[in-house]
Amino acid sequence: MAGSAIGGFAPSQDHAGPGPHHGRPNLDGNRSILATVLFTGAVAAALAYVAYSIYLDVDATGVQVTTYLPYILLFVALIIALGFEFVNGFHDTANAVATVIYTHSLPANVAVVWSGFFNFLGVLLSSGAVAFGIVSLLPVELILQVGSGAGFAMVFALLIAAIIWNLGTWYFGLPASSSHTLIGSIIGVGVANALMHGRSGTSGVDWTKATEIGWSLLLSPVFGFMAAGALLLVLRFVVRNPALYAEPKGKEPPPWWIRGILIATCTGVSFAHGSNDGQKGMGLIMLILIGTVPTAYALNRALPDSSVAQFRMTSQAASEVVAKKAAGYDIIGDPRPAVTAYVAAHKIEGGTYPSLSVLIKQIGEQVDQYGTLAKVPAEAVGNTRNDMYLASEAVRFLMKDKESELSSAEIGTLNAYKKSLDEATRFIPTWVKVAVAIALGLGTMVGWKRIVITVGEKIGKTHLTYAQGASAELVAAGTIGAADMFGLPVSTTHVLSSGVAGTMAANRSGLQLSTLRNLAMAWVLTLPVAMLLSGTLYVIFSRLF
Repeated sequence: MAGSAIGGFAPSQDHAGPGPHHGRPNLDGNRSILATVLFTGAVAAALAYVAYSIYLDVDATGVQVTTYLPYILLFVALIIALGFEFVNGFHDTANAVATVIYTHSLPANVAVVWSGFFNFLGVLLSSGAVAFGIVSLLPVELILQVGSGAGFAMVFALLIAAIIWNLGTWYFGLPASSSHTLIGSIIGVGVANALMHGRSGTSGVDWTKATEIGWSLLLSPVFGFMAAGALLLVLRFVVRNPALYAEPKGKEPPPWWIRGILIATCTGVSFAHGSNDGQKGMGLIMLILIGTVPTAYALNRALPDSSVAQFRMTSQAASEVVAKKAAGYDIIGDPRPAVTAYVAAHKIEGGTYPSLSVLIKQIGEQVDQYGTLAKVPAEAVGNTRNDMYLASEAVRFLMKDKESELSSAEIGTLNAYKKSLDEATRFIPTWVKVAVAIALGLGTMVGWKRIVITVGEKIGKTHLTYAQGASAELVAAGTIGAADMFGLPVSTTHVLSSGVAGTMAANRSGLQLSTLRNLAMAWVLTLPVAMLLSGTLYVIFSRLF
């Protein structure tokens, strides 16, 4: 095998597996000048659309621009964030297209364009729940000062670290997880920030949320392996057509009905990937926007009057619940430090309830004072948003805290209040979705070949059959779609590649252990390497900004 290798895995694009691949598809295609011009034009148009959308949003606030420095930083940060989604696109394309390409259901170039389009749609139609699940992992003190130098250092460090590791694993053809990488980067920043401020490294991360996400990332490939293998065995029992389990003959496409199933599953995985992975960039872009242009993006100014009226009701009810818990205690001065300490440490102290009670009342008074969120003056927007975010996080932890001894009715009241707070602060403008959709969609159309070869040729010892491809894709689409509903980021890469391995094992086709070893090594190294990279970059950037 040509080229240097890591753990026996070389950055070669040529097939090196022992299996018979005489029906290998054409992965080279033709790169026309017109395609290059259209691609470049789409990138330029997307950037212009982003700039124009920001201009309109800022102009709508009526605030006079006195310095362009924040906008320069904003533009650089957005380029990096969209760059992450672009790299995510071509790094993860193989998960959707490898099966349709290696069963000759679609030509390679058609498959990646098809996948790119449905990734685009997946992002546009996503719920947004995953976006803010990722953000919740970040240290609360950095989120509250996201517009400061420390905030920019945080965003730049975690995104650049994730891009570096994604590009590295892509170069060696390793289908590592972009989700895994980004979460490792976030944890690295949190640990570094805590250590820099003289605290324990374990205090810099919401470990409850990290554990929840970690389990989803850990179990999803195991589920993919077992479920895809089981589905293949069920298919063998139910559908007795031998053509479904045979290796493709030469480069002929499969029968129309098999081809339809494979294209449908490719479509489902592409859409699910867009709806889940695209949201990770959205959450970070919203942090960037809140930090640099709070007047336009800190609060949801489009919230209707009916929602504001509902907020007053839920605020009053929540205030009464917390005030009961605070009976007998009082505070003097600013309530925010005590609430921030609770969110950071998750430990109820004597001042937790009275401080949160005062904070909830102050937020309600701010909203009442201005009538609607759209009328909150520019100088107060950032503070109001931070108060709402802090209260939302405190309520979230309080509802899970066994020490709080809340009744089910009280939890319902606090949950309704939290939803009202989140409506005001956790929103995604349409143009952000469109920009991320374009970045992810265009990314799927380039650089996909290396990992497609790994998934298509280097996992099993025999050529991928139609039933194996359909089983792996069906399980991947279902798993990712379910995770999107529950707001959990899972790895499309892990689910699909483990699904292919599961079908090979169930079919007794044999597995290429060297590839599985390298995939496992990448899985094990992703978290610590991403943490080390992002933590180091955060220390460097925090000294520069």
